[in-house]
Amino acid sequence: MSTASRDRILAAARANKPAELPLPTVPDFGGEATIERFTTVLAGIGGTVVRMSGLAELVPTLQQFFPEARATASPLFAASVPINAQTPTGILAAIDLAVLPGEIGVAENGAVWLPEANMMNRALPTITQHLALVLDQRRIVATMHQAYAQLPNTGGYGKFVAGPSKTADIEQSLVIGAHGARSLVVLLY
Repeated sequence: MSTASRDRILAAARANKPAELPLPTVPDFGGEATIERFTTVLAGIGGTVVRMSGLAELVPTLQQFFPEARATASPLFAASVPINAQTPTGILAAIDLAVLPGEIGVAENGAVWLPEANMMNRALPTITQHLALVLDQRRIVATMHQAYAQLPNTGGYGKFVAGPSKTADIEQSLVIGAHGARSLVVLLY
């Protein structure tokens, strides 16, 4: 194609360019940002919500729910296994219980936003046997739209965690803990 032909085609495309329109307004899909709805939805997908009156109850609550946990990892208290971004997966695989701070809870699907800065290691929330997420109950929103609106635009890694690992692709039978954490407890304070 010659330069003249290319210029003619591009000029014709520019001349027929439609006027710019503003982006549509995304509706607020509503719903309730209640603890009860969050609890019910999370229970429906295999998770558990435990309410605490404050963070001072964290360690006793964990001891009550996970009495067998010996290898623990957490940035919230003196855990038994120190973890960082370079910790080998062999060490991570031996973690019985990871206790991590969540940032945002979503009532419509029981998910909790977990940014990389709160994970200690990207693999930890997936490779631990049991996962406990600690969440301020005032940080529960109704919908994913509201949750995404609160996420920083700085990029970076993070994920929404909704219930324990599960799959239903084998003979349409639900299997919990198939390829990740066997249980998820959200500790609300």
